[in-house]
Amino acid sequence: MKTRSITVDVPLDLRSTLASLTAAWGRNAEDGWYRPMRTPEGPATLHVRRDESGVHGRAWGDGASWVIDRLDRWIGLEDRPERFAPEHALLAQLHRRSIGRRFASSGLVFEALLVAICSQKVTGKEASMAMRSMSHVMSDPAPGPLRLRLPPDPERIARARYHDFHRMRMERRRADTLIAAARDAERISRLADVSAGDARRYLERLRGVGEWTSAETVAVSHGDADAVSVGDYHLKHYVSWHLAGEPRGTDELMLQLLEPFRPHRGRVIRLLESAGHYPRYGARMTIRDYRDH
Repeated sequence: MKTRSITVDVPLDLRSTLASLTAAWGRNAEDGWYRPMRTPEGPATLHVRRDESGVHGRAWGDGASWVIDRLDRWIGLEDRPERFAPEHALLAQLHRRSIGRRFASSGLVFEALLVAICSQKVTGKEASMAMRSMSHVMSDPAPGPLRLRLPPDPERIARARYHDFHRMRMERRRADTLIAAARDAERISRLADVSAGDARRYLERLRGVGEWTSAETVAVSHGDADAVSVGDYHLKHYVSWHLAGEPRGTDELMLQLLEPFRPHRGRVIRLLESAGHYPRYGARMTIRDYRDH
């Protein structure tokens, strides 16, 4: 086991910062937050807790040193929300309330991409069910004191056929994208060493990966506070409603409204999501089941 403690002298809402890294594999327990992962040095599980003296991390497994050395990134200390000073009244108010919520950086690009692909054009609940199913079929127990499972093994994903994913609640489109990405997992993982922009350009050359998926990926893997998920079902309406008073928006309008806030456009979106929902019309997305297909 490896350990590390960090004294925190900036605002930090640990729970909300770690939320974006939880996906289907993290767990909040009485003694803190646990997260299994596949690092470049092997499997690991990270445990994070906070007390009056700072943030404390423990890690188990072959990748323990890798993850504990990056504890400051996992808790968002490389992000600089204090540099964001919006003049817009609503944003300024929301930002003051959530100054401690930071963009954490996992450094695990393939894992973040896997989550983004599973989340394409489905509800969050549907994506979580798919990822949990994959972990039971294509993974192994994680190291550490809790009974957790690692994220799915890219080698097993790469060997699978698209119809194997039907029992894991995924249709052929997402399954084919996952398989193609898994076959390129080694190069995708190395994108952690390049800028978020360069990583997005590479990812968007992959079959089935567009602007939405690449933005969702680097927001987690690189902690990119400027990433905008163009093509999202909801985001354009949040932005148009809260920044322009329009209950329905377009991606083009969203980008226009967000442009003055570079390099914090992703941060603005997070803030607006917390401001309350835009007016809804029509039916909501439903959960689909592909297991008998």
